Amino acid sequence: MRIGELARATGTTARALRHYEDEGLITSRRAPNGYRVYAEDVVVRVRNIRHLLAAGLTLADVRAYLPCLDGDVVATPPSDRGIQIALDRLAALNERIAVQIEARDRLAATLRRVTRKRSAQSPDPRPTVTATR
Repeated sequence: MRIGELARATGTTARALRHYEDEGLITSRRAPNGYRVYAEDVVVRVRNIRHLLAAGLTLADVRAYLPCLDGDVVATPPSDRGIQIALDRLAALNERIAVQIEARDRLAATLRRVTRKRSAQSPDPRPTVTATR
């Protein structure tokens, strides 16, 4: 199947498929006209890659799952290594979320201070409109 057919069959884009190929997650052969041609079983592999990415893993994380990407990743119990990779990714996500929460809280506190200060300086915060004739 050609790249457009694979993209439609897996709900992804040709660009993502080329990226997966560049990363060594999928392979293709070249037709005489230069088009990429994928085996039918690549559909399962791409769906599994997308499932793992949707779960929050990165392409680097997914690379560790290469031996199982051609099977039923969803139904197969993960290995100890797979669980550790997921735990490490979860810890990294939690850390990033904590950093973002701190930044949000600092920004919110700054805005509260600024708006309180502005309210104290101006008894009527509504802009005044003057009519001219």
